[in-house]
Amino acid sequence: AVLAEAGLASAFTHGTGHGVGLDVHERPGLSSTATGSLRTGQVVTVEPGVYVAGLGGVRWEDTVLVTDDGHRLLTGSPKEL
Repeated sequence: AVLAEAGLASAFTHGTGHGVGLDVHERPGLSSTATGSLRTGQVVTVEPGVYVAGLGGVRWEDTVLVTDDGHRLLTGSPKEL
């Protein structure tokens, strides 16, 4: 909704994230069309990205542990630019 309101919906062409385990890119894939549910103990990335042709792009990535009562953010970097 935020990207659509900013006129950038067509610039969001990438998945939203993926699982992390023995490999840095594993299942499940996270996207608006993904099916299934996340399970307690899974580690996933949440990495929305916006790419504008001829201009560039940006992606913000967090690593998240799925817990019994929600999630725990594992990324320790600051959010301020």
